Amino acid sequence: MIKHAFFDPFGAFAGDDGSAGASEVARSVLVTGATGFIGRQLVHRLVGSGDRVIVHARNTAKAAELFGPRVSVVTDLAQVPAATRVDAIVNLAGEAIAAAPWTRRRRALLLESRLGVTRSLLALVERLAVKPTTWINASAIGYYGVRDGDAPLDEKSACGNGFQAELCRRWEQEAERAAQHGVKVAILRLGVVLGGDGGALRALARPVRLFAGAVLGTGRQWVSWIHIDDLLDLVSFTLAEKTLAGPLNATAPEPVRHAELMAAIAAALRRPLWPVRVPARVLRALLGELAELFVDGQRVRPARPQALGFRFRYPTIEAALAQALGAKPRQSSAATSAEGSATE
Repeated sequence: MIKHAFFDPFGAFAGDDGSAGASEVARSVLVTGATGFIGRQLVHRLVGSGDRVIVHARNTAKAAELFGPRVSVVTDLAQVPAATRVDAIVNLAGEAIAAAPWTRRRRALLLESRLGVTRSLLALVERLAVKPTTWINASAIGYYGVRDGDAPLDEKSACGNGFQAELCRRWEQEAERAAQHGVKVAILRLGVVLGGDGGALRALARPVRLFAGAVLGTGRQWVSWIHIDDLLDLVSFTLAEKTLAGPLNATAPEPVRHAELMAAIAAALRRPLWPVRVPARVLRALLGELAELFVDGQRVRPARPQALGFRFRYPTIEAALAQALGAKPRQSSAATSAEGSATE
């Protein structure tokens, strides 16, 4: 079902006679997973930049509440006409990976929630009269699996083992099929996304606010993170670069250990962090393989974004938390244009 509001993207390519037109219009971006923590902020950013946004959402009421008359909402991608103008796709759809233990049923749901929407998008691309220029697909640094030691990982590092690596690998492979239609496909391997109004930081900060903060496991596991504003800047950067494709690590330049992260949160909130640790074995017993997200980690660096000239607003955890937890206002965008080829 299609709900039109504010503009009609489904006629953006049609001339008076129904033929494809070549008029200069604002960029039209299709966003899946738009009502989630990242998606809703991305949609607001795109609309604020003058882009026309098509939102794919299961819950039209929630989408209308979040975005009002500024977007067009699609509940079924199969109903999007072939003449629709879609300049770019940002695919964020997928059930939250940390919401419940990875039982066999949960693993199937996590896979299908990502692969199902991606296949529907591929079918849409195949039908469209004019193909999108860009497809940005979310993935995660879980692609690299659990790694021992302190060796840094970049985009050239091999895929790891375990369920989270398999989930990311299969999702990336499915999205990369869009390249068969001449679409450039960029994969954003997300670290822990930090923002003040949702995501992982809310859960991490809540016990600290209540004077009950603690360290999980040894505390020495690496946490590769990114501020939400830097992630949105990286999406905009990727949309603007016409040849930028392949994997990009969406992580800040300075990963931290878990104990350092919790200490920084406590300092930003002016709360004590008690010398209490929750043993890894307890979390593994309670959560199974899901505990990897909390007691294991990867030291990931954003090699390609930095090589291409992308600059972070919040390169340090202290700066990121100061903004996200309300101590400082947002900084202006510092993303720069890439120099040279973006497909190195």
